[in-house]
Amino acid sequence: MEAVAIAAPAAATTAALRVAPLAAADVPRWEAYVERAPDATFFHRAGWRTVLEDVFRHRTHYLVAERGGTIAGVLPLAEVRTRLFGHALVSLPFAVYGGPVADDAAARDALVDAAEALGRDLGVAHLELRGRAPVRPGWPAQDLYVTFRKRLAPDVEANMLAIPRKQRAMVRKGIKHGLASEIDADARRFFALYADNVHRHGTPPFAHAYFERLRDVFGGDCEVLTVVAPGGRAVSSVLSFYFRDEVLPYYAGDSVDARDLAANDFKYWELMRRACERGLAVYDYGRSKRGTGSFDFKKNWGFEPASLHYAFRLYRGGEVPQQNPLNPKYRAMIALWRRLPRGLVNAIGPHIVRGLG
Repeated sequence: MEAVAIAAPAAATTAALRVAPLAAADVPRWEAYVERAPDATFFHRAGWRTVLEDVFRHRTHYLVAERGGTIAGVLPLAEVRTRLFGHALVSLPFAVYGGPVADDAAARDALVDAAEALGRDLGVAHLELRGRAPVRPGWPAQDLYVTFRKRLAPDVEANMLAIPRKQRAMVRKGIKHGLASEIDADARRFFALYADNVHRHGTPPFAHAYFERLRDVFGGDCEVLTVVAPGGRAVSSVLSFYFRDEVLPYYAGDSVDARDLAANDFKYWELMRRACERGLAVYDYGRSKRGTGSFDFKKNWGFEPASLHYAFRLYRGGEVPQQNPLNPKYRAMIALWRRLPRGLVNAIGPHIVRGLG
């Protein structure tokens, strides 16, 4: 994609906007912009480009809007092309949030215009922009996902008391069972629990290498917390992302008996407790689909859902794609997947899931 100069409205600035692909030499400038931009998220970090290209072999298109030599906005995009699920341009695959982050509406619109043109040039079926706020109100949208975010109190006990009584009792049940949390040096225990969990739910797993690559790329901002029962047996685990003053538990897994031990509730409490002790301000419980057990679980913790805005530019007409387990056409596949041997699903699952971003 060649750089495109766009005249910005006089009310926004007197300089012209220039949208161009991210150059390797400008990655530090991108990272610095994301670190300070109020609406940026962990998924806007440049490291995701490395993960998407190295692990999933998706071609990335990171766009930068500049005004007078200064970055005025960024938009990370990845081209997802698979035989099973088609060809799309997404901001951003495997991410809860994405879409343009910009200093003003002019820069945001310039980035979206450039993305729309890029999608047309690439011949994709659709462009998808994910975010917490709409960017193109006229585009078709998917009203399925919500996010749960809450500010933490500075005191650990205040956060415990803020959990509704019934769910707080589950946390205390885990404590009475003698559960403890540990920070792991790698993703091995996490992956064993995660792979078992997604198999029981009938969905294909990511590869173990994906999680280790996340840790390699993001270092201490990607952390694994594992809950162990007395005797040291791992029963629940969560891989979380840290961004500025926020913690985002993102991937999780647990054993069959974790429910009886209240290990899931204990796990998320331990993550919250540790985040409070680190001085973090926001606990982002992540994305859930409306009408699911995950949605109800997070509401029971006292978190209120906020709609996510996933907007689509459909180049060939049709409907917004529904590539999620709630789609009735996947029911038979999910039932079959649950019956397949674990070794087989761990081997072929990553080849399928790369198109389900």
